[in-house]
Amino acid sequence: MLLPTSLVGSYCQPDWLIDRDKLAGRFPPRTRAQELWRIPEPFLAEAQDDATLLAIRAQEEAGLDIITDGEIRRESYSNRFATALDGVDLDNPGTALDRSGHPNPVPRITGPIRRKHPVEVEDLKFLRAHTDRMVKITVPGPFTMSQQAQNDYYATPAEAARDYARAVRAEIEDLFAAGADVVQIDEPYMQARPEAAEEYGLDALNTALEGVSGTTAVHICFGYAAIIHERPEGYSFLPQLKSCACDQISIETAQSELDTATLEPLRGKSIILGVLDLSDPEPESAETVAVRIRRALPHVDAEKIIVAPDCGMKYLPRDVAFAKMKAMADGARIVRAELSGG
Repeated sequence: MLLPTSLVGSYCQPDWLIDRDKLAGRFPPRTRAQELWRIPEPFLAEAQDDATLLAIRAQEEAGLDIITDGEIRRESYSNRFATALDGVDLDNPGTALDRSGHPNPVPRITGPIRRKHPVEVEDLKFLRAHTDRMVKITVPGPFTMSQQAQNDYYATPAEAARDYARAVRAEIEDLFAAGADVVQIDEPYMQARPEAAEEYGLDALNTALEGVSGTTAVHICFGYAAIIHERPEGYSFLPQLKSCACDQISIETAQSELDTATLEPLRGKSIILGVLDLSDPEPESAETVAVRIRRALPHVDAEKIIVAPDCGMKYLPRDVAFAKMKAMADGARIVRAELSGG
């Protein structure tokens, strides 16, 4: 399909499931944050299943073409996977600076990073069983996880990132085997720390993708709009992704009003084009979305564009998230008709 639509990953979790005030009042957790859940542990998994079904149906009703599980079972995009690995001490966490420069409790690396078991495969199977549309699931990237940890074991951060990459690759292989159509790797810290990303982050990312058979995407962003309010005019780490082994690259253009000529060096890659400004509480009109899509057409082949929000929709109110999502699907439909002459 021309201009298919999808979330980047997360959708908003219901207030009855998670304490959204607590969630919004802190930085995204890197260690476990069970206190965010409103549902007692014996009933939590069932409640997360129910909320995931709501997220799937909302995406379908809005008209999205590629469906995610909304990351409903996660306290943050990265901590569920990062805290399921061998080699980290969760009982005695460390500290690392978040991308905003604030210290945050993080997993402390005390031994070799290894994947003990599949982490998200059952989530993917649940998603696959409850929609007949294409499905996508996200995993945190090796470079980003290495930045969200205190390294008390490896001689260099590059070595830690490399072992994180091997764990991610094993997870990706299992996700494709379980029926994923697209697996997205979230690497926001490549934008936040471009020097380290240049030094060893891209190598780690390519290690995670080595030998993987299936459509892969990499999401690189400026951070959640609810947390990081100021946007730079452009990406500090984007042309380098031309040499990434992924098929798709997810970028923001809406809130930052990114000059889409920035995308020229990435020709040949599919672009997951962010067209929803998640800092604006007012839903876009379909025509606003269409304008943002048209801006990219001189620089990205239309058949290489996937239409999406700038970033995850985790922090939005549910009514706003749904209205924005529907406007995105309607805006894509407008441009699709223009391009096909219909």
